[in-house]
Amino acid sequence: MSDSAMTVVVTEPRGPLHPEAAETVPPPAGWVRVSVVASGVCNADIGTAAATGEDTAFPVTPGHEVAGVIAETGDTVEGWAAGDRVAVGWFGGSCGHCAYCRTGDVVHCAERRIPGLSYPGGWAQSITVPADALARIPDGLDLFDAAPFGCAGVTTFNAIRKAGIRAGGRVAVFGIGGLGHLAVQFAAKLGYETVAVARGGDREHLVRELGAHHYVDSDARAPGAALKELGGADLIVCTASSTAPVDELLTGLRAHGQLILVGVDAGSVTVPAARLVMNGHTLTGHLTGSPRETEEAMAFAVVTGVRPMIERMPLEKADDAVTRLRSGAPRFRIVLDTSGGE
Repeated sequence: MSDSAMTVVVTEPRGPLHPEAAETVPPPAGWVRVSVVASGVCNADIGTAAATGEDTAFPVTPGHEVAGVIAETGDTVEGWAAGDRVAVGWFGGSCGHCAYCRTGDVVHCAERRIPGLSYPGGWAQSITVPADALARIPDGLDLFDAAPFGCAGVTTFNAIRKAGIRAGGRVAVFGIGGLGHLAVQFAAKLGYETVAVARGGDREHLVRELGAHHYVDSDARAPGAALKELGGADLIVCTASSTAPVDELLTGLRAHGQLILVGVDAGSVTVPAARLVMNGHTLTGHLTGSPRETEEAMAFAVVTGVRPMIERMPLEKADDAVTRLRSGAPRFRIVLDTSGGE
């Protein structure tokens, strides 16, 4: 006797997302089936939901910020069992044998899989994924809080902790949204003097509650210049989806400072080469993290109290969630509830 689960699909390019019933089948060897409890909505899902790729195979189910419980394991899967609480993020599996995988850099594997793109994603009550995509959710972390850690959480955590900034250094976060509000918390909890940069004055009280020591209203003044007045930043984490501010932001770096791009658009960055050379500046990008790093981010959150600010929406309202995301309405993170509850 087969069971079915609700899944949200798009069946044509730029078509609407709608729920439908899908049969659940046992996972193949090396894969596991997860009963989804919570599934985040990320800016990257806008492109997945549009389903305009040349090689797109319909139907498409987006979703790459998943938290749930293992329902079944396929043959050869070891170390995981039904009932385990797990998360799946932007990293959805890799080949396991290339040079990147063998050195632990699985996220840059040329054969890396992404839920929603490489196989049906997590906007569903059930998702089947390779076992190597799983991250174990620690006790003390709610599944709805855990869901964004597979993408937004691990991305911002890694960007800051891997930058090698001196103890007590100054870290600025440009853009206080779904990524930025987590980056502010991580920077503050990691012990850095934290500067939050956003448009308007309405977010100052909130970011100070999240741990920011300073606030810069980028509508009122050029953020790079403001950071320079503070003495310059050792690290700027740019989470905004526009590359336009990068040139001016670089003026706010100290000598040997770094600017890491996390949020990007289709634009390009033009920077005077002499400025980079004379100041020893580094401009780089950062992409997600491995399942083990996701576990580390979640463990850090449990110890320090870092949590995403989320808004729950029922799974069947996924199309509404994408519409809101396209409009720029959400301030932080939407998480879909597979139970359908508000």
